[in-house]
Amino acid sequence: MKERNDVVKMRGEPLTLLGDEVKVGDMAPDFAALDADFEPVKLSSFRGKVVVIVAVPSIDTAVCDVETRRFNQEAGKFGDDVVVLGVSMDLPTAQKRWCAFTGVKRVKMLSDHHDASFGTSFGVLIKELRLLARTIFIIDRDGRIAYIQYATETAHEPKYDEVLKALKKVTEG
Repeated sequence: MKERNDVVKMRGEPLTLLGDEVKVGDMAPDFAALDADFEPVKLSSFRGKVVVIVAVPSIDTAVCDVETRRFNQEAGKFGDDVVVLGVSMDLPTAQKRWCAFTGVKRVKMLSDHHDASFGTSFGVLIKELRLLARTIFIIDRDGRIAYIQYATETAHEPKYDEVLKALKKVTEG
């Protein structure tokens, strides 16, 4: 499996990302992750919609909590043509509990814990931690990757304004 060491850090120390690197313009690789009921959900089931993937290390950490709540809030500003998927390595039961506690309903949480299908397909599985790197992907209606943002330091929130600007461009484009 391919490894990259020059993308993300934790407390200034480089981490190793596993899987194939995807780039803007590539067809988004299909993956399957589990929903709150342990049912597999494939990315391909959202073809024809704009998909925002918010990958976070763990929903039970402060930065991931803030980030996912923010995207839940922003998701309400876009129509039914936009799907926001939150993906982490947390168990579906933990994600379900967190969503119930926080009231997050517009971000569809998916667990990649079973076989890291998303993490390895998108090249964001952190080898040292078996967690996902904090990354945002925007996939257009045709299934192409239109935007990628890596949080170069795992403890940092994404640049929301850049993501929202890119999403606006994709939805209007």
